Amino acid sequence: MASQANHQSQCPLHFVLFPFMAQGHMIPMIDIARLLAHRDVTVTIVTTPHNATRFKNSLSRAVESGLSINIVHVNFPYQEVGLPEGQENLDLLDSLELTLSFFRAANMLAEPVTKLMEAMKPRPSCLISDFCLHYTSKIAKKFNIPKIVFHGMGCFCLLCMHVLRRNIDILKNLKSDKEFFLVPSFPDRVEFTKTQVPVESNPSGDWKEYFLDEMVEAEDKSYGVIVNTFQELEPAYVKDYKEARAGKVWAIGPVSLCNKVEADKAERGNKAAIDQDECLKWLDSKEEGSVLYVCLGSICNVPLAQLKELGLGLEESQRPFIWVIRGGEKYNELSEWISESGFEERIKERGLLIKGWSPQVLILSHPSVGGFLTHCGWNSTLEGITSGVPLLTWPLFADQFCNEKLVVQVLKVGVRTGVEDPMRWGEEEIVGVLVDKEGVKKAVEELMGESDDAKERRRRAKELGELAHKAVEEGCSSHSNITLFLQDISQVQSVGMF
Repeated sequence: MASQANHQSQCPLHFVLFPFMAQGHMIPMIDIARLLAHRDVTVTIVTTPHNATRFKNSLSRAVESGLSINIVHVNFPYQEVGLPEGQENLDLLDSLELTLSFFRAANMLAEPVTKLMEAMKPRPSCLISDFCLHYTSKIAKKFNIPKIVFHGMGCFCLLCMHVLRRNIDILKNLKSDKEFFLVPSFPDRVEFTKTQVPVESNPSGDWKEYFLDEMVEAEDKSYGVIVNTFQELEPAYVKDYKEARAGKVWAIGPVSLCNKVEADKAERGNKAAIDQDECLKWLDSKEEGSVLYVCLGSICNVPLAQLKELGLGLEESQRPFIWVIRGGEKYNELSEWISESGFEERIKERGLLIKGWSPQVLILSHPSVGGFLTHCGWNSTLEGITSGVPLLTWPLFADQFCNEKLVVQVLKVGVRTGVEDPMRWGEEEIVGVLVDKEGVKKAVEELMGESDDAKERRRRAKELGELAHKAVEEGCSSHSNITLFLQDISQVQSVGMF
């Protein structure tokens, strides 16, 4: 397969990948780097020193196996914007107020990244960068190479955003944030409230002036988009989004399936907070399909009172579960409650608590796991689907309500916990408890029980999981789309004009 990569181009392909410094954005980009390198493409990843350490082990294994992947460091200017030292990833920020400063710092990297690319050999053929790093369009133009956007979302959400930006008056004319509206010109009948969609109807201030407008403009001018999805998962949405982007859309996922060995699954994204063997031993002791895996993402901003209700609901469900708990001050309080209230002692026989980074792909791929309570971030959503596991949806913000609609309403492989309001960063205590322990218990039973609906969801989830694995096989949709993508870039390079 490696021989397919160069596609008769006289010069070898050299792709520069520049992910945004947030875990949900970086993880799939690292997988994409490996997928491209498997096709004899030279890949250079640009990131900061701290973020590079998160992927050091997995990339070292990739290089040792013969893949041409390089990492170059660019220093993150946290001091210039007043961020605490070492806060080089969005998941390290302590508060909402620091987000704008973080974006400012990320947007100060244009000059050092340009200098790094000027020194690269062979000359870069293509720049793949995150939607959030809008200035990379100017860098690509300087090098006369195509710039490809990576969002970290699926085509359902990307098409929704595309449609709503062109029909923005729909959002502006809503009487309240609670009013539902129908997304026009959409393959399925789908309704949202204004706060559930990742499109700002009235953006203002620094966020609009310095970032949002430029991000959208840079995306519209980019050469194309690569998407971590697969044709068979959302065919109508892939088709319509591709048409909206004049054909330059390549669905190449699920990219997580490039992690074939257990070590890569266990360390995907960061070193796990639990020993791989300990985790597998615990899972091996449980019945097939009996375990509920619970993880609300790397940026989980749920208030303490809500987390307690979640824990009590899991306890009352009487089902085996793995609960991933983030670090941070709020989670120190949760850990204190877990130990002092007797919760940990009461659930020790059937509950496994992971305090820190979880080996999610490893866990989801285990036969004992029969359900996934998720925040509906796209990486987690797709990883659950790829593993053939039905989902219990608890969206928090951004694209997550879109993903919930896809999972529950379109794909019919999920159950809603009933969350309607986003958990905006900094407003957690105002929002408070959205699902009490009884609501958690009821939703868990609906997902994990033996009703006809539950059995049908499991059948559908298994079917989609099989289609996901099929898509990345040689000659199938995602594998072929990578080939077409490389052929396209090779043609641009061979002509020498862009």
